Amino acid sequence: MSKFECEVAVIGAGPYGLSVASHLNAADIETKVFGETMSFWRKHMPKDMKLRSTPAASDLSDPKGELTFAAFAAGQAIPPPVPIPLQTFVGYGEWFRRHTRADPDTRKIERVDSLGDGFCLWLDDGSQVTAQRVVVAAGLAKQEFRPAVFSGLPHEYVSSVCEHVDVSVFRGKRVAVVGRGQSACEYAALLNQAGAEVELVSRGDVHWLGSERPADQPEDLMWRVHKLLASPSGVGPFPLNWLAEFPDTVRRMPKGLRGMINTRCLRPGATSWLKSGFAGVKTGAARNILEARVQGPKAILRFDTGSAEYDHVLLATGYRSDIAKMNLFAPRLLEAIGCVDGSPLLSTGLQSSVPNLHFVGSTAVMSYGPLMRFVAGSGYAARHLTRYIRAQRALGRTTRNGSESIATAAGGIASRT
Repeated sequence: MSKFECEVAVIGAGPYGLSVASHLNAADIETKVFGETMSFWRKHMPKDMKLRSTPAASDLSDPKGELTFAAFAAGQAIPPPVPIPLQTFVGYGEWFRRHTRADPDTRKIERVDSLGDGFCLWLDDGSQVTAQRVVVAAGLAKQEFRPAVFSGLPHEYVSSVCEHVDVSVFRGKRVAVVGRGQSACEYAALLNQAGAEVELVSRGDVHWLGSERPADQPEDLMWRVHKLLASPSGVGPFPLNWLAEFPDTVRRMPKGLRGMINTRCLRPGATSWLKSGFAGVKTGAARNILEARVQGPKAILRFDTGSAEYDHVLLATGYRSDIAKMNLFAPRLLEAIGCVDGSPLLSTGLQSSVPNLHFVGSTAVMSYGPLMRFVAGSGYAARHLTRYIRAQRALGRTTRNGSESIATAAGGIASRT
């Protein structure tokens, strides 16, 4: 270890990065975290947003299970709010960081490359850090999906929702929001409240998730059944929601079955409490976008049912994992990482085909299932990764391909013969 500055470098200081660092540090595994705390949540989500997940499913993970969202709320002398405002959740992340003493290094990592049996991280100030392992916990940054029909259109007319924290800039403008999931519906509601003329454009009706009940409404039989069937994380419909709670099991399933589970559990949907902000939002019938172009000062969308013009088009078309878009890895390292459609193929320990290079969070969905897309999956990822690294330590597998432990074992056998 003397030639490495740390045993593990964690890239990302969001829920997954902070949770992983908390567990690794508690296990006396020397860890450095790189990134700004909760940066994606602060810089790429609308300031008035509320979380889809419940307080119980929004916990970051520490080994003792003490730093929960409920504990944070109790310290603030407030009941856990439902739904959770974005700013409150960001504050929780900062509180968690302070209590775990993660202290992320906020310098930007420009490039990661292999270095014999470890890795070298180049930072934006020209310095370098070496690590035996790297854990990529970069979240959804740079993973937004842009349909081909919008390719090449200028940012002034077409942009992703994750580029807008303050939607008040669209006050008085006609805006099309493309999509029908949580982000699309929440942005449409916020735009509507900000004084924009909003139209939700989608290929199907909104699937409203009836998981929320007004506080003044008594529990009926259907609500009690819903609570009985609901999984802790609330990811996916019954019974797949309970299967999603066991990422190890999902990973061992055939690729086709695993893909079906991911698709079904991550289908577009919006929580029913958003409906109250939809008065004034035009939804229209389901339709396909055949063409998108800019003409004069307007963005023109041609549908299979006609055309319409807008001042701006906001894309809430989801995220698709593609590690090449991170612009993080040196070309030779990127080429060595086995992927399918941009997602890394992960084995035990959330490890990629490059030994000692691990991925947690959304980039692990294809291999470990839908729980990895949500904050609720951070606890599993942190515990699983920590157990794996401790086991590797115990086995003495410190080289990138395990040859050192094999050679040591072979030498021991030879000395006894």
